[in-house]
Amino acid sequence: MTKSAAVRRVLPTSPFKVRLEAPRKHFAVGDRVTHDQYGLGRAIGVEGDGDIAVLVDFGSRRERITQPYAAMFRL
Repeated sequence: MTKSAAVRRVLPTSPFKVRLEAPRKHFAVGDRVTHDQYGLGRAIGVEGDGDIAVLVDFGSRRERITQPYAAMFRL
């Protein structure tokens, strides 16, 4: 069974909730960030306008964080 290429329409009278896509996070060089696992840090590099990966300096280590940035937030 294959997925249809058609876009699903949402009817206003439907009893089912619409699944909303979360807004994409974008980071820039110099942004202060917090990460659930690594703690506080500063973005020191971005790849692909911040859409592919962000290089973050957490003080004791540097990590390359890739999309989706579920555990990382801008301060």
